[in-house]
Amino acid sequence: MKVISNQSEGQEKFELVTEQHDGRLWPTVAICCVLAAGFGQAQNYESHWNLQAVNADGTSAWNGTHPFKIRGVLLCNPDEMLDYTPNFLPYDATNIGNLGGQWQIAFQAVEPGDRGGTFCYMAQNYGNLGWIRDTSRSYSNEAWTAEVLRLNFDPETMHQFRAGDLIEVTANISLFYGGKRNINEAHYNDPQYNFYITLVQSNYGLPEPEVITLADIKNPDDTYIFDQTRATGGEHYQGMRVRINNLTLVTTNGWNPTNSWAGRLCIAADSTGRTLPLRHPRYSLGPPPEGVFDAFGIFNQESGSGSQGTNGYELFVQQVIPQQTPAIAIASKAMLSWPAGGAAFEVEYSTDLTNWHVLNNPVIAIASTNIVLDELTYPQRFYRLRKTN
Repeated sequence: MKVISNQSEGQEKFELVTEQHDGRLWPTVAICCVLAAGFGQAQNYESHWNLQAVNADGTSAWNGTHPFKIRGVLLCNPDEMLDYTPNFLPYDATNIGNLGGQWQIAFQAVEPGDRGGTFCYMAQNYGNLGWIRDTSRSYSNEAWTAEVLRLNFDPETMHQFRAGDLIEVTANISLFYGGKRNINEAHYNDPQYNFYITLVQSNYGLPEPEVITLADIKNPDDTYIFDQTRATGGEHYQGMRVRINNLTLVTTNGWNPTNSWAGRLCIAADSTGRTLPLRHPRYSLGPPPEGVFDAFGIFNQESGSGSQGTNGYELFVQQVIPQQTPAIAIASKAMLSWPAGGAAFEVEYSTDLTNWHVLNNPVIAIASTNIVLDELTYPQRFYRLRKTN
């Protein structure tokens, strides 16, 4: 099957030809006179820090102008967050809110002096939004497929965008919602509202995650820390790759890659009672982690409001690492070993499991393992680790 998208405005035209292989559409020919009106005309570069500026109530404080260009490293593959499978539905009372295919990415600042990150979003059935109710504002399945392909591939090299690529986004419009300013189409399918992505450098590399705990983003009473200056709290990490340590899952119903965006939420907590929503990606992370774990992902905000943005922070999870409980492994009869790093431990011994004594033999650190050697000159001797801090 072939799909041909032909978008034009005046004499400007972009044509994309696709073929279906293995159930998916791939571009085979791209003929570009001018990608669309406005593309390439944005001369001003914007920073993520300025674009995501907020007022005291969490609303947008950005006072820039469109169009603009902005650069960053792509933090996710285009299919990780939302399902962009075409699903056109004309407006009627039963389809209100059904947006069909949806597409979203996040990219993080890399320029010197810049900080933060920004999301790009588009949907297929804008006409089904409750305040629009107009089928002409929605994309047909063919037009939507062409839009997705246009954003998933670099127009010059046909490189398929993936996490770790350095990209440049040209934005003709942006809207504030959910606590952050998003680059989008302002709910129009008119090409003048399109945004465009070009490749700056493939495989640039993901940024190192900033390591935080829930105490960095929540108060002791479990309310969010909101700081208009963005020096602390959730605003300090919004749109960035982070690692949150020492979590346990409180709810697991959303730990399922096949659920909808809204249905992929779980609640995690730390040992102090602070909690944070975790949103599962559209790929498997394995079974819900048992016990304490660390989570890597994109720090996001979904306040659910266009008029305030002081709450609703969450983590879009991309990787989890269970924390292993230190345990003594006895090898070669008299060698005791346990993982190095983290909390400090000392070895204790007993001959009757009642009276315990510190084993003062030296600890040898080899790579990421602590080793203690002990003479086996006793009828029986038991060992254990005791945490010292």
